[in-house]
Amino acid sequence: MKNVMVTGGTGYIGAWVVHYLLEKGNTVHITVRDKSNKEKYSHLIDIASKFEGSLKVFEADLLKLGAYKEAMSGCEEVYHLASPFVISNIKDPQKQLVDPALEGTKNVLDAVNKTESVKKVVLTSSVVAIYGDANEMEDQGLEKFTEAHWNSTSSLSHQPYSYSKLLAEKEAHKMNKAQDRWSLSVINPGFVMGPSLFESGTSESVAFMKGLISGKQKMGVPELNFGLVDVRDVAKAHVLAAENNSLGRHIVVNTTES
Repeated sequence: MKNVMVTGGTGYIGAWVVHYLLEKGNTVHITVRDKSNKEKYSHLIDIASKFEGSLKVFEADLLKLGAYKEAMSGCEEVYHLASPFVISNIKDPQKQLVDPALEGTKNVLDAVNKTESVKKVVLTSSVVAIYGDANEMEDQGLEKFTEAHWNSTSSLSHQPYSYSKLLAEKEAHKMNKAQDRWSLSVINPGFVMGPSLFESGTSESVAFMKGLISGKQKMGVPELNFGLVDVRDVAKAHVLAAENNSLGRHIVVNTTES
């Protein structure tokens, strides 16, 4: 049994990662901005009560330097999932998306570099770090995208969420290559759907699913094709990547054809 740390553990994907880690009997350290607000992580306390693993809660701010030192102490594995998923009503993409994704990743991995016990890091990225616009496939003469490809069209003004994931993942690879103690596994899921472990789920995925049944798209939508993946499979991919020390990038999505 291991001590592990999960950032973003209260979120849609993170809660399932915590679930599977607790199920395996691990001691899971989660980080929250306000430990006194137990409503934010009560669902994880309930989950922990059902398994042999134990849950420890720490306060940490994604953008505060040194904030993860205490939570990470003694941990062998770090799962970094905390990053904003916002695709609408974006007024300041630098502040809302890029800074939390990029600077947050730097902050967490800087703590990893200073914590000798950490041997493995699993980072949640996205297929949008692999491609931004579908025409990238045609422009590059490709028949399919693989883990070898990188988004070449997104920017701060065009698909800023995709751009934030691209920058954060590239920074993680850069920091990993600059040392030789901890390994890096990256999970690149498609559009994540499936059951939420908490009733007040407010993720974009949950909002999208609610929109499908609430009539929000009653006026119709353009013909779209995008790959879907079950949130439980995404969470299991994180845990398996660490267990098997499966390095590098991992696309986690069903095959999609237009």
